[in-house]
Amino acid sequence: MTDFQEQQPQQPYYPPHPPRPPYAPAQQPVGAGQTATQPIVTEPGTTIWPSGGQVPPSGPPVPPVTAMGAPAAAPAGGPGSRRRAKRGVGLMAAVAIAAAAIGGGTATLVQQVTSDTPVAAASSNVNGTNVSASSTGTVAGVAEAVSPSIVEISANSNSGKSTGSGVIITSDGEIVTNNHVISGASEITVRLNDGTSYEAEVVGTDPDKDLALIKLRGASGLKTATLGDSSKVRVGDQVVAIGSPEGLTGTVTSGIVSALDRDVTVAKDDDSQRQGQGQGQGQGQGQQYDPRQGWPFEFGGQQFNGDTGSSKTTYKALQTDASLNPGNSGGALINMNGEIIGINSAMYSPSSSNGSTAGSVGLGFAIPVDTVKADLDSLRAGGDS
Repeated sequence: MTDFQEQQPQQPYYPPHPPRPPYAPAQQPVGAGQTATQPIVTEPGTTIWPSGGQVPPSGPPVPPVTAMGAPAAAPAGGPGSRRRAKRGVGLMAAVAIAAAAIGGGTATLVQQVTSDTPVAAASSNVNGTNVSASSTGTVAGVAEAVSPSIVEISANSNSGKSTGSGVIITSDGEIVTNNHVISGASEITVRLNDGTSYEAEVVGTDPDKDLALIKLRGASGLKTATLGDSSKVRVGDQVVAIGSPEGLTGTVTSGIVSALDRDVTVAKDDDSQRQGQGQGQGQGQGQQYDPRQGWPFEFGGQQFNGDTGSSKTTYKALQTDASLNPGNSGGALINMNGEIIGINSAMYSPSSSNGSTAGSVGLGFAIPVDTVKADLDSLRAGGDS
């Protein structure tokens, strides 16, 4: 007798339905109330057969949002519900952090674009000057930036030789100096800060303002000084003076502006300047001017460095206590932004017992740069010479 093993009824087999991307429509959409002949896919890897084969009127559910690359969450109430909740919290935290970072960066960018205060560059030059931002306000920074624009001038004439200074204002060699430095000169030699020498010729002079313009022969590519605004100068402002006292090219001193609008009187006639020096110092009238004694001038009703003679002129000057000595004439008085605010023109150097100068006593004067700028066109046209 053959034994027959009781066969268990088999469960119906449904072939797996391929997953579809989130938000894709059902493979066989049916209308509400119709019988579903295919399973409804609600999310990748999940298949639901509605009881009675009826399609829910609300349509397929919206798939859950998951992090990129993360598997879909298990259905609510399933074994993975707690893990899904944790992932949801972590995702929300990550999104919040990213939004804060992006928002903060955006706010910073907007603040920089809309702010009235510009963002400072790491290395930039101060506007209108040759002094770098990191050196602004220091004597060393001013000296380094402006010294290449200050020259030594040697002028030979029938009355002797004088030494002064000048300021380069064009790259092809226009130089501003004092009239008394080059007045009556038959030969002018200019030495730059780097030691290079040029011959120069007089372009124009203005004895009434004690100004002169000379030009180098064959020069090009020179470093020029920046002319500032002397109307903005205040008493107490720090200043730097650069010139060639006693032939010491590129000498730098510093001090402050002591006073404004001082009436300074200087000689207009070169013979008076050179021969008048002897009076008051026991040297006698008629001797040649000794450049070591300084140019004669008058201030406050007193004469300094000798007699100015009968032909003279008076101008408004800046007073400074920066050390000036013979040879500084025609050099630069500079503010702490590296801008020329005056042309040094007169200084008092008292005599010692042996007749030589005893050095600066902090009483110096400079022609305001606004006077120079207003006179440039006239000087370039030949001036009053």
